[in-house]
Amino acid sequence: MLSLLISILISITLVMTLIASEIKMGTTIFFGIISFLAAFYLIGFLVRKKIGSVQNELQEIMFDGQRRMNRKIQQFQNKPGGNIKLIQRQIEADQKVIYNKGLDFTPRLEPFKKWSFLMGRQIATMRLQFFYQLKEFSQVDELFSTRGLLKGPLMMEPMVVAMKIARQYKTHDVAGAEKTFKRRIKWFRGDRGTLLYGVMSWIFVKEGEPDKARKLLIKAKDSTENKTFSQNWERLSNNKVKSFSNADLGDEWYGLYLENPPNPKQQRMRGNPHKSRRF
Repeated sequence: MLSLLISILISITLVMTLIASEIKMGTTIFFGIISFLAAFYLIGFLVRKKIGSVQNELQEIMFDGQRRMNRKIQQFQNKPGGNIKLIQRQIEADQKVIYNKGLDFTPRLEPFKKWSFLMGRQIATMRLQFFYQLKEFSQVDELFSTRGLLKGPLMMEPMVVAMKIARQYKTHDVAGAEKTFKRRIKWFRGDRGTLLYGVMSWIFVKEGEPDKARKLLIKAKDSTENKTFSQNWERLSNNKVKSFSNADLGDEWYGLYLENPPNPKQQRMRGNPHKSRRF
């Protein structure tokens, strides 16, 4: 990477200058190391600052789109008699616009790949999440199958790992999903493992293995202290498999597209809506 190469060149230049000035070897080596570290840190700081500025711009695009959707949902909820299917279609269309804007923005991060070791993988992770939300699963599966030290998405966030588990389940690779879960769950302590426990227990139930789900839920409720897992454990223990639900996990759960979210609720009209108003 350029930051490493430039730092080495600066260090070599300083060392050669000190040698030519007949400075003691110990002092020369000391200042050579210090100059390398100082240059590497300074360049890294400047690059991170620039990357952060671009990423903040992307986040503002996402937040602005989300705010517009929230206002639209709020207006629908406050307006009795609205068409639920119509608002759902509008929200889905707005979401596609937001995610496509995100995808179109990611090339602006490409120039930083030559400055940062992990930038290529960070860009792949962003694209993966946008493709997933757009339900372009062929692109998602292709990114997950990418191999290489500097390629493919980073598996450092629970949502990304949950997406991989969900895709393995959808492509009929339950064994692969379970393997991914066991390999990754150890890195997510406490409530950071909530989504992973949720998706894996759901898969066990769907695969007709409620006993495996119940055993997993024991670990889940002890590790995360999430009431959803306690409730699901009780349901499975009482043979109420059909009552199993991850609905309380909220938007992250529904963002995996394994289940459809409930319809937006509207406020009920008080009194007789057909009664005319008197002045």
